[in-house]
Amino acid sequence: MLVEVALPVPPARTFTYRAEEEVAPGTRVRVQFGGRRLIGWVVGPARPGRRAPDRIRTIERVLEQAPSVTPELLALCRWAADYYFASLGIMLRTAVPTLLTETARTKEPVRTRRVVRIARELPSLQQRDETFGRARRQRECYEVLEASGGSLDAAHLADELGFSSAVLNGLVEKQLVTVHDEPLVRDPFASMPPQPPSTHTPTAAQAEAIARLVAATHAAAAPLGGAAQDTEPGGDSVAQLLAASTAPLPHLLLGVTGSGKTLVYIELLKEVLRQERGAIVLVPEIALTPQTVARFRAEFGDVVAVLHSALSDGERYDAWRALRNGERRVAIGARSAIFAPVANLGAIIVDEEHEASYKQSEAPRYHARELAVVRARLAGAVCVLGSATPSLESWHNVGRGKYELLRLPDRVEGRPLPPVQVVDLRRRIEDAQSHGRGVAARTSSPHVSSAPRQDGSLSPVLVDAIRQRLARDEQTILLLNRRGYSTFVQCRSCGAVWHCPQCNVTLTYHRARRRLVCHYCFHEEAPPERCDRCGSADLSYRGVGTEQVEREVAERFPHARIARMDVDTTSAKWAHHEILERVERGEIDILLGTQMIAKGLDFPGVTLVGVVNADIAMNLPDFRASERTFQLLTQVAGRAGRGPKGGDVIVQTSLPHHYAIECAVTHDFEGFAQHELAERRSPPYPPLARLLNVVLSGTDERAVTDTAQHCASWLQSALPPQAPVELIGPAPCAIDRVRGRWRWHLVVRSSAARAIGAAGRLLQRYPLRPGRAELRLILDRDPVSLL
Repeated sequence: MLVEVALPVPPARTFTYRAEEEVAPGTRVRVQFGGRRLIGWVVGPARPGRRAPDRIRTIERVLEQAPSVTPELLALCRWAADYYFASLGIMLRTAVPTLLTETARTKEPVRTRRVVRIARELPSLQQRDETFGRARRQRECYEVLEASGGSLDAAHLADELGFSSAVLNGLVEKQLVTVHDEPLVRDPFASMPPQPPSTHTPTAAQAEAIARLVAATHAAAAPLGGAAQDTEPGGDSVAQLLAASTAPLPHLLLGVTGSGKTLVYIELLKEVLRQERGAIVLVPEIALTPQTVARFRAEFGDVVAVLHSALSDGERYDAWRALRNGERRVAIGARSAIFAPVANLGAIIVDEEHEASYKQSEAPRYHARELAVVRARLAGAVCVLGSATPSLESWHNVGRGKYELLRLPDRVEGRPLPPVQVVDLRRRIEDAQSHGRGVAARTSSPHVSSAPRQDGSLSPVLVDAIRQRLARDEQTILLLNRRGYSTFVQCRSCGAVWHCPQCNVTLTYHRARRRLVCHYCFHEEAPPERCDRCGSADLSYRGVGTEQVEREVAERFPHARIARMDVDTTSAKWAHHEILERVERGEIDILLGTQMIAKGLDFPGVTLVGVVNADIAMNLPDFRASERTFQLLTQVAGRAGRGPKGGDVIVQTSLPHHYAIECAVTHDFEGFAQHELAERRSPPYPPLARLLNVVLSGTDERAVTDTAQHCASWLQSALPPQAPVELIGPAPCAIDRVRGRWRWHLVVRSSAARAIGAAGRLLQRYPLRPGRAELRLILDRDPVSLL
């Protein structure tokens, strides 16, 4: 029979192969492709007429008996590949564990352990005397097994207890024990201390949200079942399945920080598990996973499996296999957990649904929130999107009747939202300039001199507030969404600034490593002693990062216990978990970090949150800059006052009257959404328009420029004359050179999703000639950033 095979290669098409036996869709196979052997997936019978039969190759090997991709996941990947202009094979490779995509073994990559288990009982002493006779060691080994519940690892018996293989073989010959291999589940969270289940009584708002979600689980739905097995490989069949589904509408759970959204999630999952169905819970940051896992395992025990990138390939595979086999029924993880093989799916929860980290930055450039909505429809499941600061896309969908709205307007136990005080940094700068006029700031490079700064990053108001918390043995969180020590180095004599040789960005100084580092390509070099341009030794280290604030805090509060949480301090496995555990145990007085500390964390001991600089993202050349600033400030403010002692928030900003700052201060999401949507009407930007960001890159600047202009002209001529599409650009990207590649982009804008899809499919056929410039074309549909 002839079948279509999806391969992890760029062409957005499948390839026809001959199968010597019937192969179910979703099955992994090894095939010859050009001069390479690749692993792909059978996705259905071949469409007639694609190629002459005598030119069709035969599948070399079928790698599994049961398909690794279920019909439901195959339909999801088909939809995603079509919508995001990606190869179906690359999408399928993303959906399964790495161990299945990099090896052609037919045997599952399961780690096993040899287990010795009692096969026949000897209840009386007489039986034991007759059975063992003088074989004293055999008797001792048998009785050790009895005392251990009937089984032990063979390695433990041999290495720790000293029983030789001859002793075990003797027991096997007497048919007293069996020795066999059992799968060893690599569960990195198994050693986490168990926590007691929650005893909170739902508030009236929580109870109403829970009731509506439970009712939705009982609503008539049309799960996909085996229907996808009969569908064609194209996207139309999946669209028909989506149209036929009667799954409930997605629910947007809008709850202020500390309103108990997690309790609503837990009660929903209890109902889903009572119905013998499964669930997926997505969280945006690895840092949130330990707390989330602990909370859900306290309620549901070992039915929870964890999937995220910080785990080893083996740990992720074991969790995936346990979900596929039905041994575990709740998957928790970051973006890629949306592909978890949960059987009979009843609910998908996307916590902090507004987070940009749900968008994949490399091919395939899918958005997990959108896939969650689609997968829930395919499975007939309830989809819940939770946030205190929803994305404007989700909020707009509520207004259009596409999502149902659930509200949690108050914090649990009637606790008030923390008051927010704004410190105007402009006044501090003016005061410092008038006070220090005529005094030159001769601060040399910080890796050479430890001269005190003329003006620190913390205002007197914030310093006093921290001092009060330390005196009362309370905890503080400080946010600065910029890592490193100094953000750039500049010569005071000629103004030269040190840039990355591969990217058009400044190098960031990292004091602990004594290196200048590019945060895009990770180029490193030693800090300069003199200016390469003019020879001056008068160098200024400008800008502030978390490293510098950490040093300032340590100098001001020498007895405080401080922890810094950013990419530099959390690169090791479990580093997030270890830092947050210390905070939870009260071993940290001041937690300083980037945006990873701004959301989802629940520490009752935190009574003060300080935002060192709220303006960092505000002036970026991106239409979401204000939205991201509002979300970040609101989320980090919500870390304060979650316990009985209450809390306060201090925000340092040079833009105190910007509407994003003012709405964050008053915790007014709806006011911000109204203002921001008005800003995006003219010119239209999402959610009032759809975007496709077309990025052309290459190693030669002139070739990239010419190709970008040619591509824009080609697309304009290829589109129908009345197509409701607007082309913006082409123009250089905001960061026009990254990792040695020049970047231009063209933005396609339309109010119609179908028009964007048509333009993207045209661009997939653009005759790009890579040549010496190594040209590449990237299609990013629904981009979260245009930088």
